[in-house]
Amino acid sequence: MIKKKVIDQIRVTPGKKVNLKDFGTSWASLPELKDFGKEEVKQKAAELLEENREELSKAQELLWASDIHSVLVVLQAMDAAGKDGIIKHVMSGLNPQGCEVQSFKQPTAEELDHNFLWRYMCRTPERGRIGIFNRSYYEDVLVVKVHPEMLDKAKLPPGKRGDGFWEKRYEDINAFEHHLVRNGTLVLKFFLHISKDEQKKRFLERLENPDKHWKFSAADMAERGFWNEYAKAFEDALSATSTKWAPWYVIPADHKWVARTLISDILVTSIKSLDLEFPTVSAEKNAALVEAKRQLDQEES
Repeated sequence: MIKKKVIDQIRVTPGKKVNLKDFGTSWASLPELKDFGKEEVKQKAAELLEENREELSKAQELLWASDIHSVLVVLQAMDAAGKDGIIKHVMSGLNPQGCEVQSFKQPTAEELDHNFLWRYMCRTPERGRIGIFNRSYYEDVLVVKVHPEMLDKAKLPPGKRGDGFWEKRYEDINAFEHHLVRNGTLVLKFFLHISKDEQKKRFLERLENPDKHWKFSAADMAERGFWNEYAKAFEDALSATSTKWAPWYVIPADHKWVARTLISDILVTSIKSLDLEFPTVSAEKNAALVEAKRQLDQEES
């Protein structure tokens, strides 16, 4: 388990204004690790990730059996920060029957005829399940804020679209998440914090490797041109929506193994904090189990 003080450093304090420059993008930005070598940290991270996979599998079984709580994992990031890799490597030990990934594309005509949270509400995880939002309702205060012309398609009532408009959206998000938490959903939100130089490196890897060309689009470069605007939008959203019931974690993502290990550790620790227990068996059912065992023992081989 990663020390609590390390996790505290990457958790966004509710009510505190966020400046992303205060959060590092590399493993070396964590004070507890700066005195160790990269390979030593990488090896320890790999061991811890494997341990956490096993613990996460056990935690999922308890979550499923108790059927009281659900877990919603929200992943947000700049392009190429590693969201898909998080899903693949951290969640690889989970039972697919109890875990579902939702990736949201451009809203449909039906979705545009509802409020901006509606399509996400419909896909929150059931009790006993883990749901992963690969991008989420935060897109409506991130990409839409950077490109406000998108609001023209939203069929909203006439009105100003200034700071007050976005503050109301943050309020709606906080209320939505509070509602989920009060009804048993553990909400865990991760911003994968990648540097502009690292994004460039990963884009070039995709362009130089034919097997990765499918992962690159012209839109990726177009959005890179809005890097500063996105950084400001993320800072505003993190500041306004990191709450006691649904805090944000700013995950250093320049090294994928660091991001995966941190997220796996927070997932395991958070689910364990629910103090889940396997359902107790009633006396009547226990008697039926004893009888079933007796009958099976008496069967001829």
